[in-house]
Amino acid sequence: MNLRKSLLASAVITATLGLTACGGSSSNDSDETPTTPTVTNSAPTAISLSTSAVTEDVVGAVVGTLSATDDDATGMVFTLADDEQYFEINDSNELTLKSALALNAEQVETLDVTVTATDAGELSFTQTLSVSVTDIEAQDGVNVYEFASTVDTSNSAVSYTGQVARHALSAQIKAYIGLLDVDYIESNGLTGDAVKAQLMAYWSDYEAVKDNSFLFVDGSTTLQQSFAEISSSGKSLTGKVAGNDATKMEEDWLTEGTFEGWSDFGTQAKTPEGLIFHYFDLLAANVDAIASGTQSEDVNGNDITAAYITTSGLDLNQLIQKHTLGALMFSQGTDDYLDEGLEEDNTDAAAAGTNYSTLEHQYDEGFGYFGAARHYLEFSDDAIADGSANADVDGDGKIDLASEYNWGNSVNAAKRDNGATVATDFSSAAMTAFIAGRKIINDAAPSALTDEQKTQLLAQRDIAVANWENAIAATVVHYINDTLADIDTVQGTEASAEDFANLAKHFSEMKGFALNFQFNPFSPFYSDDNAGKFAELHTLLGEAPQLTDAYKAQLVEARDLMQQVYGFDAQNVENW
Repeated sequence: MNLRKSLLASAVITATLGLTACGGSSSNDSDETPTTPTVTNSAPTAISLSTSAVTEDVVGAVVGTLSATDDDATGMVFTLADDEQYFEINDSNELTLKSALALNAEQVETLDVTVTATDAGELSFTQTLSVSVTDIEAQDGVNVYEFASTVDTSNSAVSYTGQVARHALSAQIKAYIGLLDVDYIESNGLTGDAVKAQLMAYWSDYEAVKDNSFLFVDGSTTLQQSFAEISSSGKSLTGKVAGNDATKMEEDWLTEGTFEGWSDFGTQAKTPEGLIFHYFDLLAANVDAIASGTQSEDVNGNDITAAYITTSGLDLNQLIQKHTLGALMFSQGTDDYLDEGLEEDNTDAAAAGTNYSTLEHQYDEGFGYFGAARHYLEFSDDAIADGSANADVDGDGKIDLASEYNWGNSVNAAKRDNGATVATDFSSAAMTAFIAGRKIINDAAPSALTDEQKTQLLAQRDIAVANWENAIAATVVHYINDTLADIDTVQGTEASAEDFANLAKHFSEMKGFALNFQFNPFSPFYSDDNAGKFAELHTLLGEAPQLTDAYKAQLVEARDLMQQVYGFDAQNVENW
């Protein structure tokens, strides 16, 4: 127990020798009251940090040890404001980043943190400290996803061009569908059959489209000019969608009832790919209607000019892309390469005639489906979100789609971090874990991983996958909020065709992303505590937006469910 000086003063002996008036002899019968020295407690002052800089790209990094000037520093307690976003204090009085956060020098140079020091006498002092973020140079295996081969150190051991080719095919489909408005359909004499044939070629006939130029990016800026220059052959989407590649899959997606979240498949099989084909069918029917001169109208009587917007309020383009990100990219990444794929051999590089082991390649392919460029951590969330991080990092004058371009969920992670009221760091947390896991494999190659290394690898895998899913979940919340606002707008008397198109877009992004969770075997929706909640979520979301207060209440309930399952901060859930 620590006694403050003011308490100790009360224990001073009160019976003292009396002093004579003249200061001479003492007497026991003196009438004078002896005096007791008074010692008062002073509040702490001058809070300081042993180190006031933190290195970027380190999740949960320690900044420094806190201290304060006081007459007795024993028992000093340091606290932060309840609304502190970035920092926390551990049991050793060290100021650290929160466990799921890293800082990015390209995003922020300094951060202020307000610290209160309270002494054992409960007197306190508050001071704002400044923490600088130290930029570190790009370094392979540290903040860049790059590793030298143990077979030939002059070459890279990293390879996932097949995953990039599939990202590019998905982006091509989205860009093509985005062209299909009234003017484009009529000026090109398109029919539903012609459109569906083109979509099916992109989906399942790589040989037919591999030499096509890109629609989704200006090919003059990229190193590759065609799909074949990304990956030479055999990279169709159909072969990797959940159910068509049964290897290492934990669910039988071809059995009716396994795939949840959607009920109307038209004439198509009730499978993940069947839903894609159903969307193609709906799109083709709308193209035929436009080609025949039939003009669809939205709920407010405005002409619908895009074939991918349905009268029920679906944006088929968004549904196709977001469902592909789940049923193919997220499924393959988590339920294949980063699950059973991590049981593969790490000793066989030389025998296989490659620069990497089977295990190294499996891990790279899982990472490839996340979609991040190798220098992802060298750019701010702003740059990743707005596309300016798709940059010529190596200075060869071209953007390499296989290593310098950000795809799919890696971009959404940055967007959600950007939009968080209370700081999140899904982007850096996922990327640093992906790099750390790959380094464990690379450091062991060409030997098998020890039990300890395998445990460490799986821990990094879990962090990467959890933050990948968190970014998707946060995106669903974001589009629930957008859809709620859009319903109010479309219900208004002055609602435009653009307002209805926004409602369709945001609903379809919400719904398409929400279908993704079932494809990740590590999803919190698979926990016993959340049994039945995935189906409940999709019952609440429905299969088309409804312009009613009851449906708005359902969306709020769905948002609350997402907060419960993922433990998101209430302010973020409300404001994303």
